[in-house]
Amino acid sequence: MIYILIFAILLLLGMYRLLRSKNLPPGPWGLPVLGYLPFLDPKAPHETLTTLSRKYGKIYGLHLGSVYTIVLSDATAISSAFSMDKLTGRAPLYLTHGIMGGYGLICAEGSMWRIHRKFAAKFLRLFGATKSARAATDSLTEVIIREVHDCVNVIGDECEPIDPLAHLQHAIGSVMCQLVFGKTWSRDDPTWLWLQHTQEEGTKAIGVAGPLNFFPFLRYIPRFSKVVRFLLDGKHKTHQLYRELIEQERKNVQADESPQNVIQAFLREINTTSDKEYFTFQQFYHLLADIFGAGLDTTLTTLRWQLLYMAACPKIQGEIREEVDRVLQDRPPTIEDIPLLPLTRASIAETQRIRSVVPVGIPHATLDEVNLLGYRIPKGTMVVPLQWAVHMDPTIWEKPDEFNPRRFLNEEQRFAKPKQFMPFQTGKRMCIGEDLAIMILFFFTASILQRFEICASGDVDLVGEIGITLTPRKQAIRFVSRR
Repeated sequence: MIYILIFAILLLLGMYRLLRSKNLPPGPWGLPVLGYLPFLDPKAPHETLTTLSRKYGKIYGLHLGSVYTIVLSDATAISSAFSMDKLTGRAPLYLTHGIMGGYGLICAEGSMWRIHRKFAAKFLRLFGATKSARAATDSLTEVIIREVHDCVNVIGDECEPIDPLAHLQHAIGSVMCQLVFGKTWSRDDPTWLWLQHTQEEGTKAIGVAGPLNFFPFLRYIPRFSKVVRFLLDGKHKTHQLYRELIEQERKNVQADESPQNVIQAFLREINTTSDKEYFTFQQFYHLLADIFGAGLDTTLTTLRWQLLYMAACPKIQGEIREEVDRVLQDRPPTIEDIPLLPLTRASIAETQRIRSVVPVGIPHATLDEVNLLGYRIPKGTMVVPLQWAVHMDPTIWEKPDEFNPRRFLNEEQRFAKPKQFMPFQTGKRMCIGEDLAIMILFFFTASILQRFEICASGDVDLVGEIGITLTPRKQAIRFVSRR
Protein backbone atom coordinates (compact mmCIF):
# COMPACT_ATOMS: atom_id res chain seq x y z
CA MET A 1 0.00 0.00 0.00
CA ILE A 2 2.82 2.39 0.90
CA TYR A 3 4.45 1.84 -2.49
CA ILE A 4 1.22 2.68 -4.27
CA LEU A 5 0.95 5.90 -2.27
CA ILE A 6 4.58 6.85 -3.05
CA PHE A 7 4.02 6.11 -6.73
CA ALA A 8 0.89 8.29 -6.77
CA ILE A 9 2.74 11.16 -5.12
CA LEU A 10 5.63 10.91 -7.60
CA LEU A 11 3.17 10.76 -10.48
CA LEU A 12 1.39 13.89 -9.27
CA LEU A 13 4.69 15.70 -8.82
CA GLY A 14 5.71 14.72 -12.33
CA MET A 15 2.44 15.97 -13.76
CA TYR A 16 2.85 19.18 -11.76
CA ARG A 17 6.34 19.76 -13.21
CA LEU A 18 5.05 19.04 -16.71
CA LEU A 19 2.27 21.57 -16.22
CA ARG A 20 4.77 24.12 -15.01
CA SER A 21 6.86 23.66 -18.15
CA LYS A 22 4.11 24.80 -20.50
CA ASN A 23 4.80 28.52 -20.28
CA LEU A 24 2.85 29.10 -17.08
CA PRO A 25 3.79 31.89 -14.66
CA PRO A 26 6.36 31.11 -11.94
CA GLY A 27 5.16 30.26 -8.48
CA PRO A 28 5.67 28.17 -5.36
CA TRP A 29 5.45 24.40 -5.15
CA GLY A 30 2.61 22.87 -3.19
CA LEU A 31 1.65 19.51 -1.80
CA PRO A 32 -0.02 16.83 -3.96
CA VAL A 33 -3.82 17.29 -3.98
CA LEU A 34 -3.70 20.12 -1.41
CA GLY A 35 -1.50 22.46 -3.40
CA TYR A 36 -0.46 25.58 -1.49
CA LEU A 37 -3.58 25.69 0.72
CA PRO A 38 -1.85 24.35 3.88
CA PHE A 39 0.67 27.20 3.70
CA LEU A 40 -1.88 30.02 3.54
CA ASP A 41 -2.36 31.83 6.85
CA PRO A 42 -6.10 31.24 7.50
CA LYS A 43 -6.24 34.48 9.52
CA ALA A 44 -4.51 36.54 6.84
CA PRO A 45 -4.38 34.77 3.45
CA HIS A 46 -3.95 38.14 1.74
CA GLU A 47 -0.67 38.66 3.56
CA THR A 48 0.65 35.22 2.58
CA LEU A 49 -0.23 35.89 -1.05
CA THR A 50 1.35 39.35 -0.87
CA THR A 51 4.59 37.89 0.49
CA LEU A 52 4.66 35.49 -2.46
CA SER A 53 4.13 38.39 -4.87
CA ARG A 54 7.23 40.11 -3.50
CA LYS A 55 9.18 36.93 -4.39
CA TYR A 56 7.64 35.86 -7.69
CA GLY A 57 6.54 39.18 -9.17
CA LYS A 58 3.35 40.80 -10.39
CA ILE A 59 1.99 37.54 -11.80
CA TYR A 60 2.49 34.09 -10.36
CA GLY A 61 0.66 30.80 -10.25
CA LEU A 62 -0.10 28.18 -7.63
CA HIS A 63 -2.55 25.40 -6.94
CA LEU A 64 -5.20 25.85 -4.26
CA GLY A 65 -6.47 22.32 -3.96
CA SER A 66 -7.36 21.27 -7.50
CA VAL A 67 -7.94 24.87 -8.64
CA TYR A 68 -5.07 26.35 -10.60
CA THR A 69 -4.82 30.00 -9.55
CA ILE A 70 -3.10 33.05 -10.99
CA VAL A 71 -2.39 35.92 -8.60
CA LEU A 72 -2.01 39.46 -9.98
CA SER A 73 -0.43 42.07 -7.70
CA ASP A 74 0.07 44.93 -10.16
CA ALA A 75 -2.59 47.50 -11.03
CA THR A 76 -1.71 47.64 -14.73
CA ALA A 77 -1.74 43.84 -14.98
CA ILE A 78 -5.11 43.66 -13.23
CA SER A 79 -6.61 46.34 -15.48
CA SER A 80 -5.30 44.63 -18.59
CA ALA A 81 -6.55 41.20 -17.52
CA PHE A 82 -9.99 42.30 -16.38
CA SER A 83 -10.66 44.25 -19.56
CA MET A 84 -10.74 40.91 -21.43
CA ASP A 85 -14.06 39.19 -22.14
CA LYS A 86 -12.35 35.85 -21.57
CA LEU A 87 -11.68 36.82 -17.93
CA THR A 88 -15.26 37.69 -16.97
CA GLY A 89 -15.99 34.22 -15.59
CA ARG A 90 -16.46 33.46 -11.91
CA ALA A 91 -13.93 31.33 -10.07
CA PRO A 92 -14.86 27.61 -9.80
CA LEU A 93 -15.47 27.75 -6.05
CA TYR A 94 -18.05 25.84 -4.03
CA LEU A 95 -19.50 29.13 -2.77
CA THR A 96 -20.01 30.39 -6.33
CA HIS A 97 -21.32 27.28 -8.00
CA GLY A 98 -22.35 24.89 -5.23
CA ILE A 99 -24.21 27.18 -2.84
CA MET A 100 -25.24 30.11 -5.05
CA GLY A 101 -25.69 28.01 -8.18
CA GLY A 102 -24.33 30.71 -10.49
CA TYR A 103 -27.36 32.94 -9.83
CA GLY A 104 -27.45 36.59 -8.85
CA LEU A 105 -24.94 39.18 -10.04
CA ILE A 106 -21.81 38.37 -8.05
CA CYS A 107 -21.74 34.64 -8.87
CA ALA A 108 -23.24 34.75 -12.37
CA GLU A 109 -21.28 34.63 -15.61
CA GLY A 110 -21.95 34.58 -19.33
CA SER A 111 -25.32 35.81 -20.58
CA MET A 112 -26.87 35.73 -17.10
CA TRP A 113 -24.22 38.11 -15.81
CA ARG A 114 -24.26 40.45 -18.83
CA ILE A 115 -28.05 40.81 -18.85
CA HIS A 116 -28.34 41.46 -15.12
CA ARG A 117 -25.37 43.77 -14.93
CA LYS A 118 -27.09 45.87 -17.61
CA PHE A 119 -30.34 45.68 -15.63
CA ALA A 120 -28.62 46.67 -12.36
CA ALA A 121 -26.82 49.59 -14.01
CA LYS A 122 -30.12 50.79 -15.47
CA PHE A 123 -31.99 50.91 -12.18
CA LEU A 124 -29.04 52.56 -10.39
CA ARG A 125 -29.17 55.32 -12.98
CA LEU A 126 -32.93 55.52 -12.53
CA PHE A 127 -32.60 55.89 -8.76
CA GLY A 128 -29.84 58.48 -9.08
CA ALA A 129 -27.02 56.33 -7.72
CA THR A 130 -24.52 56.88 -10.55
CA LYS A 131 -22.48 59.84 -11.80
CA SER A 132 -24.53 59.95 -15.00
CA ALA A 133 -27.69 60.58 -12.99
CA ARG A 134 -26.63 63.31 -10.56
CA ALA A 135 -29.75 65.35 -11.30
CA ALA A 136 -31.92 62.51 -10.06
CA THR A 137 -30.28 62.05 -6.67
CA ASP A 138 -32.70 64.16 -4.61
CA SER A 139 -34.94 61.31 -3.40
CA LEU A 140 -31.99 59.01 -2.73
CA THR A 141 -30.13 61.79 -0.92
CA GLU A 142 -33.18 62.37 1.26
CA VAL A 143 -33.23 58.70 2.26
CA ILE A 144 -29.52 58.74 3.15
CA ILE A 145 -29.72 62.03 5.07
CA ARG A 146 -32.74 60.79 7.04
CA GLU A 147 -30.86 57.70 8.17
CA VAL A 148 -27.69 59.69 8.90
CA HIS A 149 -29.66 62.13 11.05
CA ASP A 150 -31.35 59.30 12.95
CA CYS A 151 -28.03 57.48 13.46
CA VAL A 152 -26.24 60.62 14.74
CA ASN A 153 -29.06 61.32 17.19
CA VAL A 154 -29.03 57.77 18.55
CA ILE A 155 -25.26 57.84 18.99
CA GLY A 156 -25.60 61.22 20.73
CA ASP A 157 -27.88 59.63 23.33
CA GLU A 158 -25.10 57.22 24.38
CA CYS A 159 -23.18 58.30 27.47
CA GLU A 160 -20.50 55.59 27.58
CA PRO A 161 -18.00 54.31 24.97
CA ILE A 162 -19.84 52.15 22.44
CA ASP A 163 -19.21 49.92 19.48
CA PRO A 164 -21.22 51.79 16.80
CA LEU A 165 -21.74 48.63 14.72
CA ALA A 166 -25.42 48.14 15.57
CA HIS A 167 -26.30 51.79 14.93
CA LEU A 168 -24.36 51.97 11.66
CA GLN A 169 -25.72 48.62 10.49
CA HIS A 170 -29.29 49.74 11.08
CA ALA A 171 -28.77 53.08 9.34
CA ILE A 172 -26.90 51.87 6.24
CA GLY A 173 -29.05 48.74 6.11
CA SER A 174 -32.17 50.91 6.11
CA VAL A 175 -30.86 52.85 3.11
CA MET A 176 -30.29 49.60 1.24
CA CYS A 177 -33.67 48.19 2.34
CA GLN A 178 -35.47 51.22 0.96
CA LEU A 179 -33.54 51.04 -2.30
CA VAL A 180 -33.89 47.28 -2.77
CA PHE A 181 -37.13 46.25 -1.02
CA GLY A 182 -39.07 49.51 -0.81
CA LYS A 183 -39.47 49.26 2.96
CA THR A 184 -37.59 49.54 6.23
CA TRP A 185 -37.98 47.97 9.66
CA SER A 186 -37.75 49.41 13.16
CA ARG A 187 -34.52 48.81 15.11
CA ASP A 188 -35.96 46.06 17.28
CA ASP A 189 -38.06 44.32 14.64
CA PRO A 190 -37.32 40.56 14.87
CA THR A 191 -37.25 40.11 11.08
CA TRP A 192 -34.77 42.95 10.67
CA LEU A 193 -32.55 41.73 13.52
CA TRP A 194 -32.50 38.24 11.99
CA LEU A 195 -31.71 39.59 8.51
CA GLN A 196 -28.79 41.61 9.87
CA HIS A 197 -27.46 38.62 11.85
CA THR A 198 -27.69 36.31 8.84
CA GLN A 199 -25.91 38.83 6.63
CA GLU A 200 -23.13 39.51 9.15
CA GLU A 201 -22.45 35.87 10.03
CA GLY A 202 -22.70 34.74 6.42
CA THR A 203 -19.79 36.95 5.37
CA LYS A 204 -17.68 35.45 8.15
CA ALA A 205 -18.65 31.84 7.51
CA ILE A 206 -16.75 31.30 4.32
CA GLY A 207 -14.01 33.17 2.47
CA VAL A 208 -12.36 32.68 -0.88
CA ALA A 209 -9.41 30.96 0.81
CA GLY A 210 -11.56 28.55 2.82
CA PRO A 211 -10.82 24.87 2.14
CA LEU A 212 -14.51 24.12 1.58
CA ASN A 213 -14.35 26.18 -1.60
CA PHE A 214 -11.73 23.86 -3.06
CA PHE A 215 -12.82 20.55 -1.53
CA PRO A 216 -16.64 20.41 -1.63
CA PHE A 217 -16.60 16.90 -0.13
CA LEU A 218 -15.65 18.54 3.18
CA ARG A 219 -19.31 19.50 3.55
CA TYR A 220 -19.86 15.98 4.88
CA ILE A 221 -17.43 16.58 7.77
CA PRO A 222 -19.19 17.97 10.89
CA ARG A 223 -17.03 21.10 11.19
CA PHE A 224 -17.82 22.17 7.63
CA SER A 225 -21.31 20.72 7.37
CA LYS A 226 -22.37 23.13 10.10
CA VAL A 227 -21.15 26.05 7.97
CA VAL A 228 -22.96 24.75 4.89
CA ARG A 229 -26.20 24.19 6.83
CA PHE A 230 -26.02 27.74 8.16
CA LEU A 231 -25.47 29.20 4.67
CA LEU A 232 -28.15 27.09 2.99
CA ASP A 233 -30.65 27.60 5.80
CA GLY A 234 -30.02 31.34 5.68
CA LYS A 235 -30.44 31.34 1.91
CA HIS A 236 -33.76 29.47 2.01
CA LYS A 237 -35.18 31.65 4.81
CA THR A 238 -34.16 34.91 3.16
CA HIS A 239 -35.70 33.72 -0.11
CA GLN A 240 -38.95 33.10 1.74
CA LEU A 241 -38.80 36.65 3.09
CA TYR A 242 -38.11 37.96 -0.41
CA ARG A 243 -41.17 36.11 -1.74
CA GLU A 244 -43.31 37.92 0.83
CA LEU A 245 -41.74 41.30 0.00
CA ILE A 246 -42.26 40.71 -3.72
CA GLU A 247 -45.96 39.98 -3.18
CA GLN A 248 -46.30 43.15 -1.11
CA GLU A 249 -44.65 45.25 -3.83
CA ARG A 250 -46.47 43.60 -6.72
CA LYS A 251 -49.60 45.66 -6.08
CA ASN A 252 -47.52 48.88 -6.05
CA VAL A 253 -46.17 48.44 -9.57
CA GLN A 254 -47.86 50.95 -11.85
CA ALA A 255 -47.49 50.61 -15.61
CA ASP A 256 -47.31 54.37 -16.13
CA GLU A 257 -44.91 55.18 -13.25
CA SER A 258 -41.20 54.67 -12.72
CA PRO A 259 -40.33 51.84 -10.31
CA GLN A 260 -39.36 53.00 -6.84
CA ASN A 261 -37.13 50.10 -5.80
CA VAL A 262 -35.34 47.04 -7.16
CA ILE A 263 -38.30 44.72 -6.60
CA GLN A 264 -40.59 46.94 -8.64
CA ALA A 265 -37.94 47.32 -11.33
CA PHE A 266 -37.50 43.54 -11.62
CA LEU A 267 -41.25 42.93 -11.74
CA ARG A 268 -41.52 45.51 -14.50
CA GLU A 269 -38.66 43.80 -16.37
CA ILE A 270 -40.31 40.38 -16.11
CA ASN A 271 -43.33 41.75 -17.98
CA THR A 272 -41.41 43.61 -20.67
CA THR A 273 -38.15 41.77 -21.38
CA SER A 274 -37.55 39.43 -24.29
CA ASP A 275 -34.98 37.54 -22.18
CA LYS A 276 -37.55 35.93 -19.92
CA GLU A 277 -35.45 32.80 -19.36
CA TYR A 278 -32.97 34.98 -17.45
CA PHE A 279 -35.62 36.65 -15.29
CA THR A 280 -36.69 33.71 -13.16
CA PHE A 281 -37.66 33.93 -9.53
CA GLN A 282 -34.53 32.01 -8.48
CA GLN A 283 -32.49 34.72 -10.16
CA PHE A 284 -34.77 37.35 -8.59
CA TYR A 285 -34.06 36.13 -5.04
CA HIS A 286 -30.30 35.84 -5.55
CA LEU A 287 -30.11 39.26 -7.20
CA LEU A 288 -31.94 40.90 -4.29
CA ALA A 289 -29.55 39.20 -1.85
CA ASP A 290 -26.49 40.33 -3.84
CA ILE A 291 -27.50 43.97 -4.15
CA PHE A 292 -28.65 44.25 -0.55
CA GLY A 293 -25.78 42.24 0.94
CA ALA A 294 -22.90 43.66 -1.09
CA GLY A 295 -24.16 47.22 -0.69
CA LEU A 296 -24.54 46.86 3.06
CA ASP A 297 -21.49 44.81 3.99
CA THR A 298 -18.76 46.62 2.09
CA THR A 299 -20.02 50.12 2.90
CA LEU A 300 -20.63 49.31 6.56
CA THR A 301 -17.19 47.74 6.92
CA THR A 302 -15.46 50.73 5.31
CA LEU A 303 -17.29 53.19 7.58
CA ARG A 304 -16.35 51.16 10.68
CA TRP A 305 -12.68 51.25 9.64
CA GLN A 306 -13.03 54.98 8.94
CA LEU A 307 -14.24 55.73 12.46
CA LEU A 308 -11.53 53.55 14.02
CA TYR A 309 -8.83 55.40 12.10
CA MET A 310 -10.34 58.71 13.17
CA ALA A 311 -10.06 57.55 16.79
CA ALA A 312 -6.50 56.31 16.25
CA CYS A 313 -5.38 59.49 14.42
CA PRO A 314 -6.79 62.49 16.37
CA LYS A 315 -4.59 65.03 14.56
CA ILE A 316 -5.87 63.99 11.15
CA GLN A 317 -9.40 63.86 12.52
CA GLY A 318 -9.02 67.46 13.69
CA GLU A 319 -7.86 68.60 10.24
CA ILE A 320 -10.84 66.94 8.57
CA ARG A 321 -13.25 68.41 11.11
CA GLU A 322 -11.78 71.87 10.52
CA GLU A 323 -12.51 71.47 6.81
CA VAL A 324 -16.06 70.26 7.52
CA ASP A 325 -16.75 73.18 9.88
CA ARG A 326 -15.30 75.75 7.47
CA VAL A 327 -17.33 74.59 4.47
CA LEU A 328 -20.61 73.44 6.01
CA GLN A 329 -20.98 76.20 8.61
CA ASP A 330 -23.16 73.97 10.81
CA ARG A 331 -25.55 73.01 7.98
CA PRO A 332 -26.12 69.42 6.79
CA PRO A 333 -23.88 68.20 3.94
CA THR A 334 -25.23 67.95 0.40
CA ILE A 335 -24.10 66.03 -2.66
CA GLU A 336 -22.61 69.25 -4.03
CA ASP A 337 -20.25 69.41 -1.04
CA ILE A 338 -18.25 66.33 -2.04
CA PRO A 339 -15.73 68.27 -4.22
CA LEU A 340 -15.68 71.09 -1.64
CA LEU A 341 -14.44 68.72 1.10
CA PRO A 342 -11.40 67.13 -0.57
CA LEU A 343 -9.66 66.08 2.66
CA THR A 344 -12.85 64.41 3.90
CA ARG A 345 -13.18 62.56 0.60
CA ALA A 346 -9.46 61.70 0.71
CA SER A 347 -9.82 60.21 4.20
CA ILE A 348 -12.47 57.82 2.86
CA ALA A 349 -10.15 56.79 0.02
CA GLU A 350 -7.25 56.30 2.42
CA THR A 351 -9.43 54.06 4.58
CA GLN A 352 -10.31 52.02 1.50
CA ARG A 353 -6.62 51.75 0.63
CA ILE A 354 -5.12 50.88 4.00
CA ARG A 355 -7.87 48.41 4.90
CA SER A 356 -9.05 46.92 1.62
CA VAL A 357 -12.49 45.51 2.45
CA VAL A 358 -11.92 42.60 0.04
CA PRO A 359 -8.12 42.25 0.29
CA VAL A 360 -7.85 39.40 -2.24
CA GLY A 361 -10.36 41.07 -4.55
CA ILE A 362 -13.25 39.19 -6.13
CA PRO A 363 -11.69 36.28 -8.05
CA HIS A 364 -12.44 35.85 -11.74
CA ALA A 365 -12.02 32.81 -13.96
CA THR A 366 -10.83 32.36 -17.53
CA LEU A 367 -13.62 31.31 -19.88
CA ASP A 368 -11.03 30.22 -22.42
CA GLU A 369 -7.25 30.01 -22.64
CA VAL A 370 -5.62 33.45 -22.72
CA ASN A 371 -2.17 34.96 -23.01
CA LEU A 372 -1.40 37.33 -20.17
CA LEU A 373 1.91 39.18 -19.79
CA GLY A 374 3.52 36.60 -22.04
CA TYR A 375 2.24 33.60 -20.10
CA ARG A 376 -0.31 30.98 -21.08
CA ILE A 377 -3.29 30.94 -18.73
CA PRO A 378 -5.47 27.81 -19.17
CA LYS A 379 -9.24 27.81 -19.39
CA GLY A 380 -10.89 27.49 -15.96
CA THR A 381 -8.04 29.20 -14.09
CA MET A 382 -8.99 31.28 -11.06
CA VAL A 383 -7.53 34.80 -11.33
CA VAL A 384 -7.06 36.72 -8.09
CA PRO A 385 -6.68 40.54 -8.21
CA LEU A 386 -4.66 40.96 -5.02
CA GLN A 387 -5.84 44.38 -3.85
CA TRP A 388 -3.89 44.17 -0.61
CA ALA A 389 -0.58 43.86 -2.45
CA VAL A 390 -1.43 46.80 -4.74
CA HIS A 391 -2.70 49.05 -1.95
CA MET A 392 0.19 48.27 0.42
CA ASP A 393 3.03 48.35 -2.13
CA PRO A 394 5.84 50.57 -0.71
CA THR A 395 7.09 51.35 -4.23
CA ILE A 396 3.74 53.03 -4.94
CA TRP A 397 2.65 54.39 -1.57
CA GLU A 398 5.20 56.02 0.73
CA LYS A 399 4.99 54.41 4.17
CA PRO A 400 1.91 52.37 3.22
CA ASP A 401 1.23 51.29 6.82
CA GLU A 402 0.61 54.90 7.85
CA PHE A 403 -2.84 56.47 7.57
CA ASN A 404 -2.28 59.54 5.40
CA PRO A 405 -5.27 60.96 3.50
CA ARG A 406 -3.13 63.67 1.88
CA ARG A 407 -1.68 61.09 -0.50
CA PHE A 408 -5.02 61.47 -2.32
CA LEU A 409 -4.68 65.25 -2.75
CA ASN A 410 -2.91 66.80 -5.74
CA GLU A 411 -0.81 69.98 -5.81
CA GLU A 412 -3.97 72.09 -5.93
CA GLN A 413 -5.22 70.23 -2.82
CA ARG A 414 -8.03 68.64 -4.79
CA PHE A 415 -9.01 65.00 -4.48
CA ALA A 416 -7.17 62.80 -6.98
CA LYS A 417 -7.16 59.01 -7.48
CA PRO A 418 -4.01 57.31 -8.75
CA LYS A 419 -4.52 54.40 -11.14
CA GLN A 420 -3.18 52.01 -8.51
CA PHE A 421 -6.21 52.71 -6.31
CA MET A 422 -8.93 50.15 -7.05
CA PRO A 423 -11.23 49.54 -4.05
CA PHE A 424 -14.14 48.78 -6.39
CA GLN A 425 -11.92 46.64 -8.61
CA THR A 426 -11.62 47.43 -12.31
CA GLY A 427 -12.54 46.19 -15.76
CA LYS A 428 -15.72 44.68 -17.11
CA ARG A 429 -16.87 43.35 -13.71
CA MET A 430 -16.03 46.49 -11.77
CA CYS A 431 -18.49 47.17 -8.93
CA ILE A 432 -21.40 49.23 -10.26
CA GLY A 433 -22.26 50.55 -6.79
CA GLU A 434 -19.22 52.83 -6.44
CA ASP A 435 -21.10 56.12 -6.60
CA LEU A 436 -23.77 54.97 -4.16
CA ALA A 437 -21.12 53.78 -1.70
CA ILE A 438 -19.22 57.09 -1.90
CA MET A 439 -22.44 59.04 -1.33
CA ILE A 440 -23.27 57.03 1.80
CA LEU A 441 -19.71 57.14 3.17
CA PHE A 442 -19.42 60.87 2.56
CA PHE A 443 -22.70 61.80 4.25
CA PHE A 444 -22.00 59.63 7.29
CA THR A 445 -18.37 60.74 7.68
CA ALA A 446 -19.07 64.46 7.32
CA SER A 447 -22.14 64.37 9.59
CA ILE A 448 -20.52 62.31 12.35
CA LEU A 449 -17.38 64.49 12.45
CA GLN A 450 -19.56 67.60 12.40
CA ARG A 451 -21.39 66.41 15.50
CA PHE A 452 -18.76 64.44 17.47
CA GLU A 453 -15.14 64.17 18.40
CA ILE A 454 -14.23 60.48 18.09
CA CYS A 455 -11.90 59.29 20.83
CA ALA A 456 -10.15 56.00 21.47
CA SER A 457 -11.20 54.00 24.50
CA GLY A 458 -7.94 52.15 25.08
CA ASP A 459 -5.86 50.74 22.24
CA VAL A 460 -7.53 50.75 18.83
CA ASP A 461 -7.42 47.33 17.12
CA LEU A 462 -6.66 47.90 13.45
CA VAL A 463 -5.95 44.27 12.51
CA GLY A 464 -9.44 42.93 11.86
CA GLU A 465 -10.86 39.50 11.00
CA ILE A 466 -10.99 37.91 7.57
CA GLY A 467 -13.96 36.15 6.02
CA ILE A 468 -15.21 37.22 2.64
CA THR A 469 -14.31 40.73 3.83
CA LEU A 470 -11.69 42.17 6.18
CA THR A 471 -13.84 43.35 9.07
CA PRO A 472 -12.94 45.26 12.26
CA ARG A 473 -13.19 43.38 15.51
CA LYS A 474 -15.94 44.64 17.78
CA GLN A 475 -14.59 47.38 20.04
CA ALA A 476 -15.82 50.48 21.83
CA ILE A 477 -14.92 54.08 21.01
CA ARG A 478 -16.16 57.35 22.50
CA PHE A 479 -18.34 59.85 20.66
CA VAL A 480 -17.94 63.18 22.47
CA SER A 481 -20.67 65.63 21.50
CA ARG A 482 -19.51 69.01 20.19
CA ARG A 483 -22.84 70.63 21.00
